[in-house]
Amino acid sequence: MTATRILVLNSGSSSVKYQLLDMRDSSRLAVGLVERIGEETSRLKHTPLTGGDEREREEPIADHEAALKAVAAELTADGLGLDSPELAAIGHRVVHGGLKFTAPTVITDEVLAEIQRLVPVAPLHNPANITGIRTAQALRPDLPQVAVFDTAFHTTMPESAARYAIDVATADQHRVRRYGFHGTSHAYVSRKTAWLLGKAPEDVNVIVLHLGNGASASAVRGGRCVETSMGLTPLEGLVMGTRSGDVDPAVVFHLARVGGMSIDEVDTLLNKKSGLVGLCGDNDMREIRRRIDGGDEAAALAFDIYIHRLKKYIGAYYAVLGRVDAIAFTAGVGENAAPVREAAVAGLEELGLAVDGELNAVRSDEARLISPEYARVAVAVVPTDEELEIARQTYALVENPS
Repeated sequence: MTATRILVLNSGSSSVKYQLLDMRDSSRLAVGLVERIGEETSRLKHTPLTGGDEREREEPIADHEAALKAVAAELTADGLGLDSPELAAIGHRVVHGGLKFTAPTVITDEVLAEIQRLVPVAPLHNPANITGIRTAQALRPDLPQVAVFDTAFHTTMPESAARYAIDVATADQHRVRRYGFHGTSHAYVSRKTAWLLGKAPEDVNVIVLHLGNGASASAVRGGRCVETSMGLTPLEGLVMGTRSGDVDPAVVFHLARVGGMSIDEVDTLLNKKSGLVGLCGDNDMREIRRRIDGGDEAAALAFDIYIHRLKKYIGAYYAVLGRVDAIAFTAGVGENAAPVREAAVAGLEELGLAVDGELNAVRSDEARLISPEYARVAVAVVPTDEELEIARQTYALVENPS
């Protein structure tokens, strides 16, 4: 029997998202989520997609080991257990791979040690990823475990895009450079956009706008990332749900010296109390649009700031690429917020950009074009599928390890 199943794990600090896929046809066999791990009451939601009802329960789940054992029990109940000979590998989302990891990688002790060394530049994410990997290894030590890195897609950026203009020796000593994130999404969406245009990825230049609570943009030339908006951390770039995006670095010094804020307080401000929530108290675009419709000036200003930053990046990446074949909107806001898509390209007709109002208003789970036929640059909505991308990269690696 040929093993064709891939279990994808996305381990957060207090959660584990998972999907089991069959790579013969990229179908999903089960999906689920364990959240509030380590709290008094945790929640496990499991959905078998081969028949059977969704199951949800709340109970104490002490740690990631207990969480993965609970996941394994749910899969076993559906005949999809981790001991199945059809399971080929486990693919792990790892947020930060630095410069060393430019492709999916079979996890060894040396690989884990390098992921650990990158914790200072990804303190919120890499430790949780490591915990998930070690727990999965303990459950199936005989099975290939593969790391797929958020940063890998962006390692093709030229040094002119990746370097900050600071002292080179200091930057190199402390690994200070622009890494970028959401890489699996940008890879999947840029390739899917090319497919939508009926072209090969190497023949297409795409600006990808991954707009969720976290948001990032990328300029993709011929299937390779040449620029992206996030930097050393996911804080740089676009206005996000709770993150500020671009600010003058001297804001940090000013808040410390004049405002008396500690480094940790400024960190919390910029990452958790800024962006849309800092501007108007809401980070849900649906609620912001509802408030705008009701005449709320704070919500309207927050939306305008969000769109202004988005347009700046569209224009900048148009300049970087020189020729743009398509702009693709993806992730929660990008896929569902028609007013955001409309406002982002409004006034950019001279760049060949336009949105068809009727097409833009359609809600669909399918990749689609929303630009009129006359538009020189296609505008697309492409639902992202990071789990499928991780599964594909994992399966390709274990099938062809050389």
